[in-house]
Amino acid sequence: MEKDLLKLLDLSEADIHKILNMGDQMKFNQRHKLIHNYLAGKTLAMIFEKNSTRTRVSFETGMFQLGGHAIYLSGKDSQIGRGEPIEDTARVLARYCDGIVIRTYGQSEVEELAKYSSVPVINGLTDFAHPCQVLADLMTIREKKTRLEGVKLAYIGDGNNMANSLIVGGLKCGMEVAVATPKGYEPDESVLSFAKTQKDFALTDDPAEAVKYAEVVITDVWASMGQEEEAAKRREAFKGYQIDKKLLGLAMPNVMVQHCLPAHRGEEIAADVFDAHAEEIFEEAENRLHVQKAVMYLLMGDNVRK
Repeated sequence: MEKDLLKLLDLSEADIHKILNMGDQMKFNQRHKLIHNYLAGKTLAMIFEKNSTRTRVSFETGMFQLGGHAIYLSGKDSQIGRGEPIEDTARVLARYCDGIVIRTYGQSEVEELAKYSSVPVINGLTDFAHPCQVLADLMTIREKKTRLEGVKLAYIGDGNNMANSLIVGGLKCGMEVAVATPKGYEPDESVLSFAKTQKDFALTDDPAEAVKYAEVVITDVWASMGQEEEAAKRREAFKGYQIDKKLLGLAMPNVMVQHCLPAHRGEEIAADVFDAHAEEIFEEAENRLHVQKAVMYLLMGDNVRK
């Protein structure tokens, strides 16, 4: 596994399964109230330039449960917000802390932070990638379906960071991945270039075609943070892309539904569909905690090869 977790394109299938296996162990430890303070005495710096509920709480809680400490830095609380070069921030925080999480807009900012940091950097979200969320998705799918290889995953909606990371993570784990987006809202070209080298990938503008025979259906909001001014335009563009009972009727009878949250009921997902699949959606949200603890342990723990 690399020193950092910047995007799933950097990981091998073995790396992903290593994280998922450790995530399972972390979940077992917590459920059985086993002490697992593997990061005792260690500190995680958390740079958040985007608002957050699940990412912030799961990382802070995870560090506490691992015996460590997390320091939250919003854009206005740090010198990054006042224009300090990211490389200077990286070199300073690396002298104070044992790891850095960053949740920001540009992927280049995360890559630059990692370039100059001597401690691990974890991507908590960028406009390009959402690796921690998709690792939690894969963990949840594997729990429910007992496998990843051969499972058909359909993603319906915007070709955003979730679509990018689901395509990469799903294909690397041997899943069949079908993506439906309106024309002009396709996933990133670098991700599509990767996908074209893999088998079992399909990109369409027809949600019904993507969902057919799917065992897992995933969606996300149509307008992400920073796109609020496009909300009305996007609602028009995404008509017909809602996950509702009719669309799910084309999937396998035991289909599971995932949503990274927050959800806009009545837009990307019908309220009755969300409620029917709430248990697995909130299990997915819980697994953010366990899989991120796994990532932090594997990157920051004393087990890490120096």
